[in-house]
Amino acid sequence: MEKFVPYEKLSKKEQKKIDAEKRRDWNGIDPATKVVDKDKKAYKRKPKHPNKDYDE
Repeated sequence: MEKFVPYEKLSKKEQKKIDAEKRRDWNGIDPATKVVDKDKKAYKRKPKHPNKDYDE
C-alpha cells in the first residue's frame, strides 16, 4: 500500500501525471468554438425568376 502524499508535496513530474489523468478526452474534437458556414449564400448562375419576361 502506497503512503498518502499531499498533492502540493508531490514532485512536478507526479503532479503532471495526475493532472493528465484527470483531463477529459475530446475524442478528436477541437474544443475551440467554431462557426459552420452552412447559412452562407452560394453564388447561383441561374436567374431568380426564370419564367418572368423582363423585356416588357
